[in-house]
Amino acid sequence: MQVSVETTEGLERRLTVALPADDIESAVDERLRNLGRTARLNGFRPGKVPFKVVKKRYEPQVRSEVLGSMINRSYQDALEQEKLRPAGQPRIEPVAEPAEGAEEDGAGFRFTATFEVYPEFEPRFDESIKVLRPVVDIEESDVEAMLENLRSQRTEFTAVERAATEGDQVLVDFVGRVDGAPFEGGSAEKAPLTLGSKAMIPGFEEQLLGVAAGERRTVEVTFPEDYQAEHLAGKGAEFEVEVHEVREATLPEMDEKLVRSFGIEDGSLESLRADIRGNMERELKQRVDGRIKGQVMDGLIELNPIEVPAALVEDEIGRQREQLMKQMPPGADSSVLGDELFHEQAERRVRLGLVVGEIIQRRELRADAAAVRAQIERLASAYQDPQQVIDHYYANPELLRNVEGLVLEEAVTDTVLEAASVTDEPTSFKTIMNPPPPVADGADADSGAASEANKESETP
Repeated sequence: MQVSVETTEGLERRLTVALPADDIESAVDERLRNLGRTARLNGFRPGKVPFKVVKKRYEPQVRSEVLGSMINRSYQDALEQEKLRPAGQPRIEPVAEPAEGAEEDGAGFRFTATFEVYPEFEPRFDESIKVLRPVVDIEESDVEAMLENLRSQRTEFTAVERAATEGDQVLVDFVGRVDGAPFEGGSAEKAPLTLGSKAMIPGFEEQLLGVAAGERRTVEVTFPEDYQAEHLAGKGAEFEVEVHEVREATLPEMDEKLVRSFGIEDGSLESLRADIRGNMERELKQRVDGRIKGQVMDGLIELNPIEVPAALVEDEIGRQREQLMKQMPPGADSSVLGDELFHEQAERRVRLGLVVGEIIQRRELRADAAAVRAQIERLASAYQDPQQVIDHYYANPELLRNVEGLVLEEAVTDTVLEAASVTDEPTSFKTIMNPPPPVADGADADSGAASEANKESETP
């Protein structure tokens, strides 16, 4: 077998393989003889069909099968010989015209395999990666605020015969119109609305202050310019509102009965506070870790502007499209989801997966059993029956692989942090748990990079 490699463009390689004619003919002859031992043809006893008859009848089919098998095997052998790591499937094509001297060199069949390879690079991470590490203490006032929030979730509303004030709930029918025409989603019947909750578009609730049961009122508002329904964004609307009831809010007493309703078996306020603090600490750790990981991943992307195989980007686009389609109504048209909608994020995810994977391999990082177990236990601690959740993870190989990926991402993050410039940033629990809307959340967007990297490391 003769092999030559050509770099065509970027990461693309063209492998040319020449299969010796003698090897092909020998393999074809052997398979035909094996076939002759079992062939059944009219006029001949089983196994007694003359070889030349078998050859005439089956040679085209057998030759095709032999060539297919030899191409697959020789392609893998050639990759190993040339130490190439293909990204994606190759495009196999026969060489139409034999090269000059083909008869002399004994080549019976030539083919080319065109494919992309994984980039070879030294992953960079150093002090130029700047990380602001949030330092947060959960104060008693934070626990009290959370306790009050839980209490407010059990607010009871009682009908009253007076005008509505902020904090009251009104039961209303409304019909909205834009340019005089009703629009989808712009009407409701006997809908409960708490004034001051900001559940409706700006200006709607404020114009209902002072209404009484049985009253009708016209509310005029303007949809925000960034409203999710683009056909309504920035447009003025008029709502005809009919009020059925005005209801006054009553907060329940934080007594034993209420405490037990939150799943605290002993009914004590101290136990509820401890449970709330434990949940807050767990959520805070997740948020802080996510904030740090996002900065680390952003830094790795910036420091490693490597070229990525288009085949991997296409695969990632397909995965993202499939995930989005699962969230859409049945029968939705996937053709509206063009590649351009996913390309930027898909390319980023692939690039990050390659960088993370290279760090994992070069640093020989492993998702050891103890770390995986600890991660699963942390995830399970948020549930009422943690052991049931733990058992579920260990019974599901895919879930287990996802956790292993998270553990590897944490290991990569810790490795990069050792070299990065880290500055502690004191902040409050409220600030970190309720940040302003981000432009992009690196931690969420890139979650799973280690899992993608593992796929790359399994490639021959």
